[in-house]
Amino acid sequence: MTFDCISPIDGTLLASRPYLALDAAREAARQGADEQRAWAARPLAERIALVMKGVEAIGAMNDDIVPELARQMGRPVRYGGEFGGFRERAAYMAEIAETALAPIAIEDSPAFRRYITREPHGLVLVIAPWNYPYMTAINAVAPALIAGNAVVLKHAAQTLLVGERLARAFHGAGIPPGVFQALAMDHPTVETLIAEKRFGFVNFTGSVGGGRAIERAAAGTFTGVGLELGGKDPGYVMEDADLDAAVDTLIDGAMFNSGQCCCGIERIYVAAPLFDSFVEKARAIVEGYVLGDPLDPATTLGPMAHVRFADTVRAQLADAIDRGATPLIDPGRFPAAGGAYVAPQILVDVTHDMAVMREETFGPVVGIMPVSGDVEAIALMNDSDYGLTASLWTADMARAEAIGRQLETGTVFLNRADYLDPALCWTGCKQTGKGGSLSVLGYQALTRPKSYHLRTLK
Repeated sequence: MTFDCISPIDGTLLASRPYLALDAAREAARQGADEQRAWAARPLAERIALVMKGVEAIGAMNDDIVPELARQMGRPVRYGGEFGGFRERAAYMAEIAETALAPIAIEDSPAFRRYITREPHGLVLVIAPWNYPYMTAINAVAPALIAGNAVVLKHAAQTLLVGERLARAFHGAGIPPGVFQALAMDHPTVETLIAEKRFGFVNFTGSVGGGRAIERAAAGTFTGVGLELGGKDPGYVMEDADLDAAVDTLIDGAMFNSGQCCCGIERIYVAAPLFDSFVEKARAIVEGYVLGDPLDPATTLGPMAHVRFADTVRAQLADAIDRGATPLIDPGRFPAAGGAYVAPQILVDVTHDMAVMREETFGPVVGIMPVSGDVEAIALMNDSDYGLTASLWTADMARAEAIGRQLETGTVFLNRADYLDPALCWTGCKQTGKGGSLSVLGYQALTRPKSYHLRTLK
């Protein structure tokens, strides 16, 4: 069996790697656990320097990475790849590491020394997705390594070359091969290793179904698990919002990367007095997109990462239209549509009886509904199985904070959307998962507390 990356550009086989056999995977995990001890014994400053050297090595590869990413998962080359966010997240976690990992002093007296330290879990498994393959991976990889863990990275088949580049960069920077390993493993092998308690912690970004499989595999092992799963993120535009800014940001948040963003905007609620204007401005933006070959600098919207993802989006779209939704964008404007290429669409006359307003779409389609005010908007935003982010648009910060306290979500944005701030915990609720990455709390997830109660006998 092989790990195959089928390019969404033209359906050709871009890369293929054999799956690691179970015994070989066990040996890799054993090597990681063995080398972790010496890695954790190195000074924190040394671990930070080596991780950041590896990060900069990725930056030096960026001219090759950008078209390689386009071939793997379809993002247009005009957007320049992910290195800005990749480095921002790693650099912030490096900056706060000394403080975040410092012992907590309770008492230092002639009779007692009492304090709490943060200890690495040992070997951490990071399972990363294809949609932002560098940035999602670094969320856990950088702080895990900095905290003294060894890491096994299992990347998605669609972006298998990303794991190999990360390994090349980190090994070239001086991180030992066993301390960071990128392994091509199938799902049964991963689940077996988890069930055998080969890892001290598992960080997974992906589907709800994948998260359930991880939890089943970890059941009874007491292995820590962090899960960032699906989303159906809403935007709410209030009557005092900056309309142009709201339209520009929310529609970009819905359509960028062909809608394949963890915190992309999937549904928009607009105060009734602004609804018609919002919709017309949104239509104008989307009608200006260019759907096509992501290697062409003129392309603003590339293919989805796989035909099966595109088919899911088309099915939701057809269901919504059958149930009475009105599509505003003429598909004829996008002659490249077909296969993995999906024409962007805005839907009005939508309701929460439609899958497109309740189930994760993860494609370039957004439904827009008018609302009478905050009470209705809050109810609709919370009417979801997911809770990752919500984007609020108003000139009144106190109003936004009051609404935010009523929302079932991991992050509340005001006059912003679709951004991951490394100083804040990236987290969710409901079927979006559990745990959190980045920020000081990210280090707490990737370490365990250890208490020292030292008494002097006289």
